[in-house]
Amino acid sequence: MQSIGIAEAKNNFSALIDLVEKGEEVRITRHGKEVVRMLPVRRKPVITDEQIARELAQIAALHATIGPGPTAQSLRDEGRQA
Repeated sequence: MQSIGIAEAKNNFSALIDLVEKGEEVRITRHGKEVVRMLPVRRKPVITDEQIARELAQIAALHATIGPGPTAQSLRDEGRQA
């Protein structure tokens, strides 16, 4: 991690971008207080294809355990009887 003042950051912006692209975190300060944090963009997906497949399988299994609900007609008829 590197901390740098705004004026120096303005003069060396391209070099700072190069550092961030290489995985370095850069913090830009104003009067000694951090105002900007530059981080590299994550290149890897947050969730893998295997995790997606597993989640979809769990959703399908849950759907299989849930029976069909009442129909609109049966609910309407029930309401008329009350």
